[in-house]
Amino acid sequence: MISVRHLTRAAGVAAIVCVSLVSAASAAINIETVPVGNPGNAADTHGAGYGSVAYSYNIGKYEVTARQYTAFLTAVAATDTYGLYNTDMDTSVYPYGCNIKRAGSAGNYTYSVASDWANRPVNLVSFGDAMRFANWLHNGQPTGAQGLNTTEDGAYYLNGATTNDQLQAVTRKTGWQWAVTSKDEWYKAAYHKNDGNTGNYFDYPTGSDSVPSNDLTTPDGGNNANFYESGYTIGSPYYRTEVGEFELSESPYGTFDQGGNVWEWNEAIDGVGGAFRGLCGGAFQDRSYDLHVEVILHSVPTDEYNNLGQTSLHRGFRVSEVPEPATMSLLALGGAALVARRKKN
Repeated sequence: MISVRHLTRAAGVAAIVCVSLVSAASAAINIETVPVGNPGNAADTHGAGYGSVAYSYNIGKYEVTARQYTAFLTAVAATDTYGLYNTDMDTSVYPYGCNIKRAGSAGNYTYSVASDWANRPVNLVSFGDAMRFANWLHNGQPTGAQGLNTTEDGAYYLNGATTNDQLQAVTRKTGWQWAVTSKDEWYKAAYHKNDGNTGNYFDYPTGSDSVPSNDLTTPDGGNNANFYESGYTIGSPYYRTEVGEFELSESPYGTFDQGGNVWEWNEAIDGVGGAFRGLCGGAFQDRSYDLHVEVILHSVPTDEYNNLGQTSLHRGFRVSEVPEPATMSLLALGGAALVARRKKN
């Protein structure tokens, strides 16, 4: 199990999160989520016009970590049919990797990650990799070859899709349980003020309209993130902080690191001819500007094999979840409890 490093300070929300995690108690990994209520909220009019979501949902409290992705690889990639492992993840091969190591040969691959890397976000993943991870969660985290019961069907019907055209044609299915975040789901969780069905949004995903600090050496002042400003927040060999490191700098819904650390994939299909998928949030090598509400990066094409070049060192993701029925009945209470949190400038 992934340990819970940061306890939610609002008692009502803590109860909601506990309900949400009950069904995952026997799973190989625990993706901790927070509820995003206020269904039907207005879109952001001072930013990019995103953020309106008609339904309640849960979203990953943190970016998917190297530990969680290692568990995924261990479960489905003894033979890595669709290239879910990138050899550059091994820092002995590439200094900006997440230090997931692979041993053995096809059919008997094993994967590991050191404890000091385990809770940092995974990177060097494609959008296809992220969809396959979501399918694995949707299917209950099974063990076995990469096929329809593990990675190739679930929230997304992939069935061997690897080229950019094939991957761009894949959309989220109805009946999904886990998915890569949509652009609106991601944007709302990052910037919306969690004040009802309003169109009120902060400029930064730390619950603030002021530029965050990238300082790791002083106590978290409630508006901190991992980005580049006159130097790295944390340098070699890690570059990426552990998820939730800035424990007072959450979004109004309780997510961490939606600004900085790594760019996060979302489902948006953008660009000329619809050839691009979306990325949001900025990364450890980017300036504070990339954390701003108005910056929505359109990514390179999603082809798993041909577009994992140098810029992919910035790419990670987080997931969304359909709330459990018992959780949905408590979302309104959770929204009220979160609004009562400490206000930030």
